[in-house]
Amino acid sequence: MASLLGMATPVAVVTDSTAYLPEGLAGDVRVVPLHVVLGSRTGAEGTEVSPHDVAAALAERRLQVSTSRPTPAEFADAYRASGSSCLVSIHLSAELSGTYDAAVLAAADVEADGIEVHVVDSRTIAMGLGFAVLAAARAARDGADVRAVVAAATAVDTDVLFYVDTLEHLRRGGRIGAAAALIGTALAVKPLLHVTGGRIAPLEKVRTASKALARLEDLAVQRAGDGPVGLAVHHLAAPEKAAALAARLAARVPAATVLHVSEVGAVVGAHVGPGLLGVVVSRG
Repeated sequence: MASLLGMATPVAVVTDSTAYLPEGLAGDVRVVPLHVVLGSRTGAEGTEVSPHDVAAALAERRLQVSTSRPTPAEFADAYRASGSSCLVSIHLSAELSGTYDAAVLAAADVEADGIEVHVVDSRTIAMGLGFAVLAAARAARDGADVRAVVAAATAVDTDVLFYVDTLEHLRRGGRIGAAAALIGTALAVKPLLHVTGGRIAPLEKVRTASKALARLEDLAVQRAGDGPVGLAVHHLAAPEKAAALAARLAARVPAATVLHVSEVGAVVGAHVGPGLLGVVVSRG
């Protein structure tokens, strides 16, 4: 691939809809949506299928809910529409979705048009991905070359911790093993999970929902430590609990430079179910 590092063309940043950037933060970042399937209906996350749609479908248990990656053609269209000949495209973990692979295929396709795309596997999701995207976008706005923009994205170190009411939705979607889901159900515990090695894995098992949420908060504070960090609180159909958790974290982590609160979208919602609460701790 011919290098464009010496050209003055600004670097464009692209991500997918699972970054769940709070409203107003995306700026000039292009967001390519994943797809959500509700029974016979398929729509783009965020614009055509909302978190409320997914929560309602899961609660009714009448509709099969699933998700799919963007097509390579959708990524290629986004790359061409960016107006830039050099892009950094940052996506949710390749262990969780084929989105990264679709972006790689699209990057090869647009190379013939003189467009250079560097595709980054964030190895995480939600604002774990979002913080990396924001770091890349800041570097691009500051005039960094493509290698520096990639470096800004990959330098971000995050912990993604979350609570779910049940592991059943994750089991059905193949995001967690059947054995882990069965243990949680059999012992009637409330699971805490995290993203590690690009995958979702059990972290701790707690006996009640209230104790699980208190433990989630304590773990987030421990991971934050005393240095400057960014924090994000995610939820699905639980805005009051998310706001209360954010307020407590703000008091307990005074070194936090930012604290975002946002609802996860339909794709993650389809795999975790209503009641999700999560915390992302970002360093870098």
